[in-house]
Amino acid sequence: MSEQQPKQPARGVPFSEAFKEFIPTGWAPYATELPEPLATAAWTPARRNKVSEQFPGDRLVIPAGGLKVRSNDTDYRYRPHSAFAHLSGLGSDREPDAVLVLEPTDDGHEATLYFKPRAPREAEEFYADARYGEMWVGQRESLAEMEALTGVSVADIADLEDALAKNLGSTRVRIVRDADPGLTERLDSLRSKETEAAVTETTATEEADQQLATALSELRLVKDEFEVEQLRQACAESAKAFEAVVRDLPEAVRRGRGERWVEGVFGLHARHAGNAVGYDTIAAAGNHACTLHWIRNDGDIRGDELLLMDAGVELDTLYTADITRTLPVGGRFTDAQREVYEAVLEAQQAGIEAARAGAKFLDVHNAAIAVIAKHLHQWGILPVEVAETLDPETGGQHRRWMVHGTSHHLGIDVHDCAQARREMYREGTLLPGMVITVEPGIYFRENDLLVPERFRGIGVRIEDDILITEDGNENLSAMLPRSAAEVESWMAPLLDADRG
Repeated sequence: MSEQQPKQPARGVPFSEAFKEFIPTGWAPYATELPEPLATAAWTPARRNKVSEQFPGDRLVIPAGGLKVRSNDTDYRYRPHSAFAHLSGLGSDREPDAVLVLEPTDDGHEATLYFKPRAPREAEEFYADARYGEMWVGQRESLAEMEALTGVSVADIADLEDALAKNLGSTRVRIVRDADPGLTERLDSLRSKETEAAVTETTATEEADQQLATALSELRLVKDEFEVEQLRQACAESAKAFEAVVRDLPEAVRRGRGERWVEGVFGLHARHAGNAVGYDTIAAAGNHACTLHWIRNDGDIRGDELLLMDAGVELDTLYTADITRTLPVGGRFTDAQREVYEAVLEAQQAGIEAARAGAKFLDVHNAAIAVIAKHLHQWGILPVEVAETLDPETGGQHRRWMVHGTSHHLGIDVHDCAQARREMYREGTLLPGMVITVEPGIYFRENDLLVPERFRGIGVRIEDDILITEDGNENLSAMLPRSAAEVESWMAPLLDADRG
């Protein structure tokens, strides 16, 4: 649990004794029927068992993390640490300061979720605590209710310190260090008291903790059936949001500052259909599309430009889509726009075809970038031959126009499994159940004098979410059109509906 104390605003009015006597009276009793388990509860035991097998005899501590102050007495919207969500099944905004502990037993580990249950209405916390109080943040679960939801044994967070200190001299404890820095600091202090060689032990402890973080990240490389279905649903909801954006493009052009408008339209659908957007939406019109992480989204949108939109709906379970479409704002590509677009589409198709079980993760990038380099050479832009630029040691000139990689793993994080070992990720082999993006692009900045004038200011990226299967792959975001002709046909009735 983080060290942040309950918020008591300096401007707050003291509570009278009369109020304290009055406030707990006259409320309907809490429900006695326990809630149904979360859908994730059926899948988390197998995930925890896989972790248990890797660390026999070790106490494993996976915090959810605490709230983070945004401004004065307001916090950023809460999201639990991904490892905690994956192993506990709690998504959405659950559960600040909670900690999942896997306690070693003779035959594995026993999971206990430590969290702060709701206080009785007689307690000051009920009405005065802006962090946990029911009148401030809504009705929280009891211990029994949380246990019913998660299928995990539950204990009061007040008991956590004793649980961490238990048999500390004879039990190795590992923690996900970045999830809750305050808790990590306290655990480090407890662990250091058990050894005289503090410096050496600190290094060994941090290495042991990193091994846990790596294992939890690699655990998510291959998705189970529930995760795959969540990603499929996230893509479907994202497609609906893209459709809404297209329908509102004329309004975005008319109002000015249209990038913010389409960002807002997508965000509205994301909050309605799921938890939020899975990452800051990129809504980049015209030359802004050549800035890879353009999230300022404060520019106008013009009818003759392209809009590069990179966005994804994150469901309440925290699984997110990650899709990019580059759209002609007026509904039709110009000849120059189409030429660049079709080159990127060809590259993406090559990458998708390379995304098969048994292939190397880098095979996808290599297939896509070979096509990009071919087109750059045909246009007379590339200063060397294709084979030379594709040489990883002496080449790379093509990266001026596509500096990023083609793929990353996708799941409960948009860039999932980020702490996996290089040999398991970048140099790893694709396996059935993995979900990766395929997202090549070409970015011709308007001030790039090496680029033919007709192409300057055009940025194109096409991105889809690809499930590796036993016999090939499945494009989870295939409901959104990709070819230039299909994009124009898809957009036409949506834009006409708005004009009508």
